[in-house]
Amino acid sequence: MENFWDSNVWGTINLIAVLLMSLLAANMLKKSVKFLRVSLIPTSVLGGGILLVFSGIYILCTGENVFNTEFFGGRGSALLETITYHTLALGFIASALKTTEGKLSRRRTVEIFDTGVTTVSTYLLQGVVGMAITMVAALVMNNFFPAAGILLPFGYGQGTGQALNYGGIFEHDFGFDGGKSFGLTVAALGFLSASIGGVIHLNLLKRRGKILLPSGEEGSLSSEEIQSDCEIPMQGSMDKITVQMAIIAAAYFLSYLMMLLLGKLVPGFKSVIYGFNFILGVLSAALVKAILNFLRRKGMVKKQYTNNFLLTRCSNFFFDIMVVAGIAAIRLSILERYWGILAILGVAGAVITYCYTHFVSKKLFPDYAEQQFLMMYGMLTGTASTGIILLREMDGNFGTPAADNMVYQNFPAIVFGFPLMFLATLAPVRPGLTLVILSLFFAVLNLILFRGWIFRKKKK
Repeated sequence: MENFWDSNVWGTINLIAVLLMSLLAANMLKKSVKFLRVSLIPTSVLGGGILLVFSGIYILCTGENVFNTEFFGGRGSALLETITYHTLALGFIASALKTTEGKLSRRRTVEIFDTGVTTVSTYLLQGVVGMAITMVAALVMNNFFPAAGILLPFGYGQGTGQALNYGGIFEHDFGFDGGKSFGLTVAALGFLSASIGGVIHLNLLKRRGKILLPSGEEGSLSSEEIQSDCEIPMQGSMDKITVQMAIIAAAYFLSYLMMLLLGKLVPGFKSVIYGFNFILGVLSAALVKAILNFLRRKGMVKKQYTNNFLLTRCSNFFFDIMVVAGIAAIRLSILERYWGILAILGVAGAVITYCYTHFVSKKLFPDYAEQQFLMMYGMLTGTASTGIILLREMDGNFGTPAADNMVYQNFPAIVFGFPLMFLATLAPVRPGLTLVILSLFFAVLNLILFRGWIFRKKKK
């Protein structure tokens, strides 16, 4: 029988409260400290950094991990990783449930396709460079995990959740001691790269007179942006935000059933299957959305139940929690022997992502090259929200197609990027072969990406 004063009753609540309070503290710091205000460091990253510093000081003073104390139920570190894992999928599901408008023109379809290919091509470039660095490091350092560099595209390109997923797979299935913390640290360095590289580039644009920094405040939203006439009321017998959360939960429950079935069919790939929780979550969300649309067309449902404004709020909430929990979950003690490699990976990841996305944006998106670059660089070193933060500094009203490119590119990115997920599990077994395949795949995608330039020159 549980007593309401026991730590296992309050531990989870205390942990969630601390995560949310760290976001409030980070937001206050950003508002009051000028350096932080203009740094473009996401509030969630700053909040996670606050908790990471606090836990580091606590360990130095007591020798104990603060998140594993009785105050947090004795298992706060494991719970932080669990929260990071689930909020990744929940954030993607909330985004995937949003309704889209109308048909796209042929040119816009091409631009969206090219954005998706650029995303995967950047993953591959990050993977090639990361693998090359850690394979060389394994020749110099004793017992170093040569495939650790494949975590660079997951940490930079896909963010905290996937870095944790694959770091965990390497740690549990392939013996990479500290794999989770290594992946989470790579993701944290990605956010720093987005902030530092983004600030440098924005200041260059400012000197050229292309933008004014910083805007600081967002404009108010119109009622049409919050709710359309065909939707259920904001406050009915069931609150509208509750409806959104219920639909998100239903989609995630469906994705769990898919993972449960696949895990029983191919038990040898169980860790990989459950690492794909966000992809199966997106598929489940698409299925739920299709069912709701079918019911509306048949007249069985009169009103639209999903609301883009509230779903965006839900996805942002999940991603904020994901980032702050992921950074707080980093175990600094495990990373003492890896700091040099992590520094090299961090700098290399920032430089190659900056150069490659800038080159592609200038060549393929000449009408809005800078806006496309800011969105792509922010997204491919941090998350989608980081890309929006950088884009908003130059294109506050989203007048260019760059923001839409980011939203719609997910489908081609998933199609072309899916093989990378399986290559990541090959890397610990055959790192050399994986590096060759990544390089060839990168070359093929660049042929597709620059097809217009290559074949036009051949015709001439």
